[in-house]
Amino acid sequence: MKLAVGFTTFSEQSAKYLADFLPSLMKALEFLAPDDYQVYAWDNSPAGDNEDRIILEAYPAVKYFGVGENLGFGRASNIMIRQANQAGAEYFLVLNPDMVLEPSAIKELVGALDKDRDKAAAAPKILRWNFAANTKTKQIDSVGIVLKTGLRFQDLGQGAEDQNQFDRRQILGPSGAAGLFRLSALEKIKEGDQYFDERFFMYKEDCDLNYRLYRAGLKACLVPEAIIYHDRTAFASGAGLWSSLKNRAKKSRQVRLWSHLNEHLIYVKHWSNQNFISRVFIVIRIASIFIFSLIFEQFLLKNYRRVFK
Repeated sequence: MKLAVGFTTFSEQSAKYLADFLPSLMKALEFLAPDDYQVYAWDNSPAGDNEDRIILEAYPAVKYFGVGENLGFGRASNIMIRQANQAGAEYFLVLNPDMVLEPSAIKELVGALDKDRDKAAAAPKILRWNFAANTKTKQIDSVGIVLKTGLRFQDLGQGAEDQNQFDRRQILGPSGAAGLFRLSALEKIKEGDQYFDERFFMYKEDCDLNYRLYRAGLKACLVPEAIIYHDRTAFASGAGLWSSLKNRAKKSRQVRLWSHLNEHLIYVKHWSNQNFISRVFIVIRIASIFIFSLIFEQFLLKNYRRVFK
């Protein structure tokens, strides 16, 4: 089997997108023979919430999984990756369901990895989809993740208008919203039986996985011809401190808790691999986050017990 596709859903937050997402996904898979791909859907919805399941089971090409509880993005994705390995797939495409794919998007991603056997992953060009207005925009959501000094990870180009200015940029790896991975590469960097580190639950697990690929000497590429539109829940628009604070205020308390905890987990996990300059940046960043949390978002302080533990 050439390709496995995996995505996770969660209750009504995902169900509203499936009528757009699933037809676009099936259309984008038409370049492959039916026995050359498999689509997996893991439903993280609680027991008794069957809205996603009813929609997904109307698509025979989708293999549905769910245990009636939220396992988190990382754990659910790992289960689907193991299924893909057992089926003999060469590639695994991770997607969010709050997306619409252009018909050639998957073909372009697969073609890029077929052409360059040295690449472990491929990132599409993800542009913003305004779901409420049913409008595809030219605003960049992500053209891949890049690494800054001090283990700072950023979605390249996020918030900028796409003028093809990032098409030839080197990236660390794809955003967790959409990325194609060579399964043999994921086997090389898995920790125990985990590809995504399941301690992250949700948010920044893609940064950790891409960094481990990078540390192993495995490279990724941006495929700008592969275009996908994304209605990101926490979308960053604009640059500068004031824009950052406004964007942060739009995020739920739970999202901020996950993001805060997982950023510290990355620092702890990869500290020993950093040089002196990187460590200085990390220490300054940790101190800044602590002071900000102490003054403005005291609810984050409870995460420090888990970090030290």
